[in-house]
Amino acid sequence: MANSIFNEYKNKLPKKIIEDIEKELPKNISSSKLKIILEKVYQEYLNSRVEPGESIGIISAESIGEPGTQMTLNTFHFAGVAEMNVTVGLPRIIEILDGRKLIKTPLMEIYLTKPYSDGTDIKKIAQSIKQTTFKDFIEEISVEITEGIIKIKLDEEKSKGTDVTEKRLNQVLERVLKGYSIKKQEDTLIIKSKSKNENLGEIYRLKEKIKDVYVSGVKKITQVLPVKRNDEFIIITAGTNLKEVLKLDFVDKTRTITNDVFEIYDVLGVEAARETIINEVYKVIENQGLNVDIRHIMLVADTMTFSGKVNGITRYGVISEKASILARASFETPIKHLINASLVGETDNLKSVIENVMLNQPVPVGTGLPDLVTKIK
Repeated sequence: MANSIFNEYKNKLPKKIIEDIEKELPKNISSSKLKIILEKVYQEYLNSRVEPGESIGIISAESIGEPGTQMTLNTFHFAGVAEMNVTVGLPRIIEILDGRKLIKTPLMEIYLTKPYSDGTDIKKIAQSIKQTTFKDFIEEISVEITEGIIKIKLDEEKSKGTDVTEKRLNQVLERVLKGYSIKKQEDTLIIKSKSKNENLGEIYRLKEKIKDVYVSGVKKITQVLPVKRNDEFIIITAGTNLKEVLKLDFVDKTRTITNDVFEIYDVLGVEAARETIINEVYKVIENQGLNVDIRHIMLVADTMTFSGKVNGITRYGVISEKASILARASFETPIKHLINASLVGETDNLKSVIENVMLNQPVPVGTGLPDLVTKIK
């Protein structure tokens, strides 16, 4: 019986809404109650649809802009890890909508496959992801000016919890330091140039270079933090490298995400980038305790990604792609746009709102929409 009632509404309601209702319904619901529920949902759906010719861009701009004025400007700090901050609030929204390629606090949420998601070896797994450089294993590094050598004393304690042995560290140094000899004296490594005329400046530069030599882990991931979310363990990281993390066999590739929209675009494509824009903006708004209909955010995300690339809402991004010269000129740098357009003889077809407002003509929304032309038999 329930199926026949659902079939009745199959063409009236979107598939997603019907699926959500089926999921939430109690098991032994009577058909009369089901009919009432579906009818109410259908009426709500009709009320929430946009009229043809409605200026949805302005409504979305107001709906996001007004709550945006209530936002705070703080960053959220993870307790217990010095370098882990997350940009939240207005700065984060600006970062996403401006389409910035370098974001302030890149981070990842890495979901794990079983048994690691239950907490098995979680600390070891987290440490294996974290990027380690040579300075993480050094107790002391010094330069002997008279002999022109660098002395490195390794810290055995630091390499105990990892897979990095002294032999591995030596191999890493040998690979990077071509033209230098590396000798071991008791617990100290001595590095000397093979050429005779090594100046002091180069030795000091080499000392700094040695500290930053990559040893193990995933590059760019500077901090890791295993946390329990609901009933499973995930790893939150400072720094992001989606491409490399997805290659690890203990990572759940279907749920692992980064907050860097452009990295998602490069690795997974434009549809995934659109979804990330929606999720990230919605997350910020929700965390601030504000209420914005997700459809407004979806419209913004569509505007940023409809061309197949991710463009920020700036004069170099979305605005530069507008067909109308007057619309481009109304945003910023009008003289530049008008001169460039006159040099190549561009035409403005006055199809949109801004250019018609400028010329005091009816705008193509609401009653100003074009008439419907039909052939009458």
